[in-house]
Amino acid sequence: MTATTTSITPKWHTTAEVAAMLGFGLSKTKMLVLTGEIRSVKVGRNRRILPAWVDEFIQRCAAESDEPARWSA
Repeated sequence: MTATTTSITPKWHTTAEVAAMLGFGLSKTKMLVLTGEIRSVKVGRNRRILPAWVDEFIQRCAAESDEPARWSA
């Protein structure tokens, strides 16, 4: 009899997991979630973030960095 292993891909992430993925601190990530810059859903007492929402945030940041810099003196 052979044992089979099943790999489960997470359907959503915790705020701490997203912070680690982005290389941000937990408090910065929580602030991004609270301000709506990173979308999230509340499940019970916890916030969960879909992988697509993390990608959406990254794409938005990348698009903003493509805009010409506006420096003021």
